[in-house]
Amino acid sequence: MADSDVNLNMNNCDDGCATFDVQRFLRGLDAIFDAHKAPEQAEPYLQKARTEAEHSHDDAGLLTVLNETMGFYRSQGRHTDNLPIIRESLSIADHLHLQEIDPQAWATTLINAATGMRAAGRYEEAEQLYRQALDAATSVFSPTDRLLAALHNNMSMLYSETGRLNQAKRELEQALDLLEQSSPDASADIDVASTHTNLALLLLQMGRYWASDAIQHAQKALTIYRTGHLEHSAHYASALAGYAQACYMAGRLQDAVSGYEHALSVIEECYGRDTDYYHTTAANLEAAKQALHKRMPSSHKTQESQEYQESQESLKSQHSPKSSESQQLSEPHHMAESGASSIPAISHHISGLALSRTFWNDLGKPLLAGAYSTYQGRIAAGLVGYGSECFGFDDEFSRDHDFAPRFCLWLTDEDYDAIGEQLQADYNALSRDFTADEQGKPHFAGHGSADSNALAASQSPLTPRAQGEFRRDGVFRIGDFFERITLFREAPAQNDYASWLSLDDATLATATNGQVFADPLGVFSKTRQGFKFMPEDVRLSLISRRLGMMAQAGQYNLPRMLQRDDGAAAMLSIHEFVNATASLVFLINEPVSVGYLPYYKWQFAAMRKLSHRMATRLAGVCEQLEDILRLSSAACFGGAGFGEGGKGAKPAAEHIIATVERICSDVVDELLREGLTESHETFVEWQRPYVEDHIKSDASCLHSL
Repeated sequence: MADSDVNLNMNNCDDGCATFDVQRFLRGLDAIFDAHKAPEQAEPYLQKARTEAEHSHDDAGLLTVLNETMGFYRSQGRHTDNLPIIRESLSIADHLHLQEIDPQAWATTLINAATGMRAAGRYEEAEQLYRQALDAATSVFSPTDRLLAALHNNMSMLYSETGRLNQAKRELEQALDLLEQSSPDASADIDVASTHTNLALLLLQMGRYWASDAIQHAQKALTIYRTGHLEHSAHYASALAGYAQACYMAGRLQDAVSGYEHALSVIEECYGRDTDYYHTTAANLEAAKQALHKRMPSSHKTQESQEYQESQESLKSQHSPKSSESQQLSEPHHMAESGASSIPAISHHISGLALSRTFWNDLGKPLLAGAYSTYQGRIAAGLVGYGSECFGFDDEFSRDHDFAPRFCLWLTDEDYDAIGEQLQADYNALSRDFTADEQGKPHFAGHGSADSNALAASQSPLTPRAQGEFRRDGVFRIGDFFERITLFREAPAQNDYASWLSLDDATLATATNGQVFADPLGVFSKTRQGFKFMPEDVRLSLISRRLGMMAQAGQYNLPRMLQRDDGAAAMLSIHEFVNATASLVFLINEPVSVGYLPYYKWQFAAMRKLSHRMATRLAGVCEQLEDILRLSSAACFGGAGFGEGGKGAKPAAEHIIATVERICSDVVDELLREGLTESHETFVEWQRPYVEDHIKSDASCLHSL
């Protein structure tokens, strides 16, 4: 394509000023994308168009350019660059009185702005804009207009990303209803199919006991693709993978294997084999096959399959298939950790969050609707805070010591003074007796003794660390709850940098994990979300500090300690490097979007989960860190006694040092992509001044150089 093909058509008007040709601009932009030249040509083209529109004093044309720029920056992950574009577009739309003269264009601008804000992690602003867009769109469009369905889908994504899964589910259900009403043939509509898939994945995110509902939605999606003869669509692969994941979580392992195998064939057809999408699905297929093999009766296994099983059991770890949220399948639970609450042995593992949600739905809601109906619209409920289950990582091997049916009720100070003590007593009196169906979905029996089929679970909690003022469930003042975790009743002010720096990753992770089941007032969610909104200057300051530790421990001290044969010091250097790097990965991906790195026990579980999310930055670092840890004993203490083939420390040490340098190089590449540095220097200590140049405040606590 010649450059002239994408130039703006500028004509002289009568008074000597140029006019801006919007249609020519859009055709030129389409031509760039059609030629797959967007990474090189789109931004200069958009900047030139902006200049021409400004010189023409064409605000409407400028708004068109800005809307296209928002979409391009969002596709490139340049969310920080997008923020001023978003705000300028809203200002121009307001100046043009677009809400009155062109409500449809106003709604479109609001949707684009909201989506950009959501991508940038500005969730509160995004939610306000989406609500404005919904109001505008409702007044302009037909009740069954598909744009409304798209808007509900976007709002669902916002709620999902902020942990409000029930609201996300409602929005997707509204989107599905609108699409089915508006479609000339819903049985062959790809948008209807995609929404069913989205619902299936969301239900899996909500917990294992939703797996059967997820399967139904996934099956509907597959039926639509087949009816519409859309089996060669890339979206069909997503539907197949979603169906396979739901089957896996429901224990239908043969169906899971078949689904993943079919998904792989479609992915290969659409994308090829050399893609993360293919490799992730292949890994999921392998995990499903392993789980199916373990379930197979030994009498049905061939000698070859038995040998395969023995080889697999020699692996140090095995992981379940990863969905968009990396749900994990566990084997049947038989015994909790030493000191843990006694949980009934059932045929399927019940996650703590799923158990908590059912306990709330079956007994908590009725309690509030009865004796506390006056306050029902003011009480938040959920499970957040200390405990493996709050992170979603509990399994049959590592349930938290205080694992049991439980949830939290969060009240304002005024409401707590009025009903707090009595509500706590009534909460304590709730029965923890429940039955579990064949799929492991719990059902609580209500007050009193369980029936003959009930499985009795003991009262929570049992261990001293979760009693009295240290209790982890029951009724709390909102401020008290967060103060016990963070020492702050609410998140520090955005300019209180010293207070933010006093909060470590694990503390912030504990304050922002879990799920909120209900929050009519929104006060608890707002307070919890406040701890996710780490000030940008603090994030940059911490990134600089993590770079410093990575350089000091991994690039400088580790090689020297190995050369001195000081294995203990080398091991500690590896420990510091791994911790700093893991923290940096979460900081680079922005805590408001991905949360914080949890305490040591769950660091790698969280990193693996993050690594399998779409669009994760530095996704390959987790595997490299695990590789370093695997070889660390050999590198630091000789190798021959640690299963390294008797080759000694040198090969392992060389591999670790090379991996450290590769990780640091990957980090520098990411800093360059983010615009946080202009240097290609891979000794990451020298990257710190470039990062700290982006800190706007001159507060001394933020600057370490």
